[in-house]
Amino acid sequence: MTAARTGGCIRVAAVADLHMRAAVAGRFRPDFRHLSADADILLLAGDLTDGGTRVEADLLCAELDGLPVPVVAVLGNHDHDQRSGYLIAARLTALGVHVLDGTAITFEIEGMRLGIAGVMGGSGGFPGHPGTPDEGSAEHRARMRRGPLDALRLRQALDSIDCETRIALMHFAPVIDTLAGEPAKIYPGLGCHDLAESVDAGGAALAVHGHAHGGTEFGCTPGGVPVRNVSFPVLGRSYAVYEIVPGSDRPEDRDRIPSRP
Repeated sequence: MTAARTGGCIRVAAVADLHMRAAVAGRFRPDFRHLSADADILLLAGDLTDGGTRVEADLLCAELDGLPVPVVAVLGNHDHDQRSGYLIAARLTALGVHVLDGTAITFEIEGMRLGIAGVMGGSGGFPGHPGTPDEGSAEHRARMRRGPLDALRLRQALDSIDCETRIALMHFAPVIDTLAGEPAKIYPGLGCHDLAESVDAGGAALAVHGHAHGGTEFGCTPGGVPVRNVSFPVLGRSYAVYEIVPGSDRPEDRDRIPSRP
């Protein structure tokens, strides 16, 4: 059954960590094809492929081809595993997906304007769970340093949006709330507090991320902005839907089973 629209709202569907590979090919396509029954836009919060291979990129594109709503994505760390993140981004762009990387885009939806700013993000740690950017492998150090750097890029992207209703889209977590369920010792590797500071300072109405497969869906920043972990293993469904009313300080969560004919 198609869910009724709440008047004056924008319906945002979101999911992360599809980890496209042969074993899951076609899993999301049936629900994605009928997105317009539930949502006005789809956000993809990274790790769209399992290992960044060309074959997985082909499978991803087959899953997303010709969807009935606009699609906005950021890449995740696994999308860069083969140093081919730029190829995945190019393939998605050719398909009509809006891939963000320190950038933003604005949509007109039902007479309302929605801006989305996106980065991959990175590690870096949280108060009480500090990161170790000067230790470990070169890859570890780079990821620890990327969190604060991408937080700056996220703030700039949010500031560039010329409408009031803004969403911050990222792969790594901005708060520890949505990491609950993961071992505390790996919190510093799952996200960065600086991202939350940018979400608050940039006036976002909602922050969406993935990456923490063992985390939980609901959280908020220190400034009170709702944060949603939309990792597929957390959601257990093809997408979650959040209704945003322009001018409201928080979204309405809709725990919907994706509609099918």
